[in-house]
Amino acid sequence: MEGRVLKYHSGFYHVFHDGELTTCKIRGKLKSRRKNTDIIAIGDLVKFEILPDGSGIIEEVLPRTNELIRMTSGIKIEYRQILISNMDQVLLVFACTHPEPRLRMLDRFLVVCEKQGITPIIVVNKIDLLGEEQARILFRDYEPLGYRTVYVSAEDGTGIEEVRELLTNRISGLVGPSGVGKSTIINRIDPSLDLRTNEISDYNEKGRHTTVVREMFPLKGGGFVADLPGLKTLALWDIEPEELDGYFPELRGLVKDCYYSDCTHDETEVGCAVHQAVEEGKVSRERYESYLRMRFGDEEEN
Repeated sequence: MEGRVLKYHSGFYHVFHDGELTTCKIRGKLKSRRKNTDIIAIGDLVKFEILPDGSGIIEEVLPRTNELIRMTSGIKIEYRQILISNMDQVLLVFACTHPEPRLRMLDRFLVVCEKQGITPIIVVNKIDLLGEEQARILFRDYEPLGYRTVYVSAEDGTGIEEVRELLTNRISGLVGPSGVGKSTIINRIDPSLDLRTNEISDYNEKGRHTTVVREMFPLKGGGFVADLPGLKTLALWDIEPEELDGYFPELRGLVKDCYYSDCTHDETEVGCAVHQAVEEGKVSRERYESYLRMRFGDEEEN
């Protein structure tokens, strides 16, 4: 049979087929193919067989249409971690305050989406704490670039209906830092899911990792949504420095006007059309600095 992987935990995969979940293990021949990447990710479409005891075994992973990936850190080898696959869209959830928005991480997520051909939607939560006007000022750079941005409050319900409509009959992932309210938003949309939530630590303004397992849920109105653990870092994968400007919508049209074909767009470059556009206010300085940080700075944004 063919089904979709909704959850992975302790060596078992939960596969959804015809309204039911089957707990599966994977065939040994699939394990032997591991090459510093996840063999199976949530969202994967797989072929599986049901065994006499009611459990299942996954025989084949079908080709993916897309993947939301990152390079994991803190280990001795490079590991290509697949957060979720086969999405129609990804909702990038950030709080406008408590914790403060990490816009450089948001920029990295957008680069990954551009690279993988995934439709991103920015969801700005906790506008009840700051006010929508101030929240819009903080995230003002993104809508002019074509990124749909939704302002919500999971606390009082503002904007939740718009998010519900976006999720209905689509395969979606919710990703972002810890403590921004991803699980709370999903609970607002479908209270029957009753996902566990936690408060922000007042001591350091950082979110606690409430969601610890990558998991996807079927929604009552149709479609699936994944609640992914909050990320502390996001290192880019398989993106060469010289191609990075192509994943910034406001930069890629300017590259052809640079004096040198291999222009890095650093402030010291002669005849750089990108830097000139920044000076003239046509390109956001914050986004430009985010580009420079990705190209020349740290490998990941903490």
